[in-house]
Amino acid sequence: MHKIYDAIVAAPGFCLGVQVGEIEVTGIDFIEPCPPQAPANPVAAEVVRQLTAYLNDPQQVFTLPLQTAGTPFQRRVWAQISAIPCGRLETYGQLAKNLHNAPRAVGQACGANPYPLVIPCHRVVASGGGLGGFANARGGFLLSIKRWLLAHEGHPAPR
Repeated sequence: MHKIYDAIVAAPGFCLGVQVGEIEVTGIDFIEPCPPQAPANPVAAEVVRQLTAYLNDPQQVFTLPLQTAGTPFQRRVWAQISAIPCGRLETYGQLAKNLHNAPRAVGQACGANPYPLVIPCHRVVASGGGLGGFANARGGFLLSIKRWLLAHEGHPAPR
């Protein structure tokens, strides 16, 4: 089943599928390269504007209205991730320590992030210097996106 998007933003080697409600963002997905899709409404237009600004300048600060999602624990993890500034990386282990939980639980919360880029889970890497997972993937297309995002923000891609 294919999702229906309110806009699609083209990026280098991937696209971002945007879903919105009347007043807030309800989801952003990494999708395979495809033609862009014009925003269906003003909320989608603002998401496209901010995502495009990030793709042009990784210092872009997002100010999008996000629909509340996730469990209380996931929201705590996402709040910690949202505090990681562009140009910095954090490890799953350090986030887990800050949250008094296990790195695997932090990784699962990262994978459940409905707002990638806005909540920059790509800035979370493995403790041993490795890339870790991304969006519940351990390889392939999504890990290639994580490598691109890290390079875009000035980080050499971890292993």
